[in-house]
Amino acid sequence: MISHSIRTGVCALAVLAGTAGIAAAQVTLVRGNDTDPATLDHHLTSTVSESNILHDLYEGLVVHDAKAEVVPGVAESWEISQDGLTYTFKLRPTAKWSNGDPVTAGDFVFAYRRIMTPATAAGYASILFPIKNAEAITAGQMQPEELGVEAVDDHTLKITLNAPTPYFLELMTHQTALPMHRKTVEAEGANFTKPGVLVTNGAYMLESFVPNDRIVMAKNPHFHRAAEVKIDRVEWVPFEDRSACLRRFEAGEVQICSDVPAEQMTYMRENLGDQLRIAPYLGTYYLPVKGADGSPLKDPKVRQAISMVIDREFLATEVWQETMLPGYSMVPPGIANYVEQPPMLDYAEADLLDREDKAKALLQEAGVSEGSLTVQLSYNSGENHKNTMTAVADMLKNVGINATLNEMEGTGYFNYLREGGAFDIVRAGWIGDYSDPQNFLFLFESDVQFNYPRWKNADYDALLTKAETTLDLQERAAVLAEAETLLLAEVPAIPILTYSSRSLVADKVQGYEDNIQDAHRTRWLSLTE
Repeated sequence: MISHSIRTGVCALAVLAGTAGIAAAQVTLVRGNDTDPATLDHHLTSTVSESNILHDLYEGLVVHDAKAEVVPGVAESWEISQDGLTYTFKLRPTAKWSNGDPVTAGDFVFAYRRIMTPATAAGYASILFPIKNAEAITAGQMQPEELGVEAVDDHTLKITLNAPTPYFLELMTHQTALPMHRKTVEAEGANFTKPGVLVTNGAYMLESFVPNDRIVMAKNPHFHRAAEVKIDRVEWVPFEDRSACLRRFEAGEVQICSDVPAEQMTYMRENLGDQLRIAPYLGTYYLPVKGADGSPLKDPKVRQAISMVIDREFLATEVWQETMLPGYSMVPPGIANYVEQPPMLDYAEADLLDREDKAKALLQEAGVSEGSLTVQLSYNSGENHKNTMTAVADMLKNVGINATLNEMEGTGYFNYLREGGAFDIVRAGWIGDYSDPQNFLFLFESDVQFNYPRWKNADYDALLTKAETTLDLQERAAVLAEAETLLLAEVPAIPILTYSSRSLVADKVQGYEDNIQDAHRTRWLSLTE
């Protein structure tokens, strides 16, 4: 059995049984994660907590370094054609799987065809839709073999795109672009992710996975840069209760917490000093609105009224203790490839009391009398989310809307939303996979699984399609801004906050660099006394 004792990452000396020799114990890092992954099949994942795990286990063609800059991974170099349509990657001959097999171009071809195969039902396949024929394959209109990915030889991979995509290399850092060990996946089927079975090519390999307890990884001796990996063993512990991670951190039992309890921000600022890390983050915290057929929530006027009465400044300052910013747009500020003055809700600067009066008028126009509408506010487990939705419920009372709270278990929460589960209003968050407005706006295209409210608008879809084929970046930015303007008029999802990354990092952890992607792979970290 795997021991569940807490390891602090401190080097110690251990007597090897049966020998008189003494050897240094393994260096172990214990990391808090937001929640357990729902799966380790990276074609079926979507959350940041899953991404954290997968990027320790696998390496893509390119990777994020400690500063979240794109650097070579399995690919040691690449060339881009003059028309921007073809990327040719040269794979390093030293890249190997954890069982010693070489990593080949065919492993990427297999993985990319698999994620596009309709039977895989990969909700995140759309990330790779810039690849030629990808979208048609997921729709069953073409065969996986027609995907624009070719193994020229074992160490040369050619990828052909539908149109020039300025952020394509950034896309290749995402978990959907990771390779798969074909023999294991084909032989084991759904069991390929189990400890003792899973074959990976990253800095670490899976040792054990005990749900609600920890995921343990051991250093992969076949990793091509294994000599540079300073952490021998990493344990990922799920903490839906952020306060629990804080307690374990202060006890020295956990060296990194991926998130912190906002209600204890003052305490942490006063007692933990530079170990509390707050940095700008490319993400939006928002409220998808759905409702049953015939519900007043189907009316954009009602959704605008709800949006108007939400006091974002209060949420950012009081609930999130200034670790969030008020949000009035779906695309977060500071994103690349966008217009100089991005769209935002037109009441961002209006007085809250004036907004409440306007909201009451909109509700009256929609035929919603005071006290006649009750909505259920659902959220995944976590004190910060609970406090946010509790505050929103109080704000809705100011315009005569009643609200009830519904806490849902964290692991299956987003699966429920992706699969079209019923709800009135839920809380959701989206962290940019790459710095481009398309990564936030595609969420509301008609056939995307992340379109939680299942909102459909043909004009919106047409604008996103037009942007895909617009080569001039300024013209493309204008098209995307037009799409966001339409989205903010209809508000099928209400943006309320812009993220910052919030974490606890022990002084002994070295190599942890704050960055806008909040990407902190264990391979770049080390521990000191």
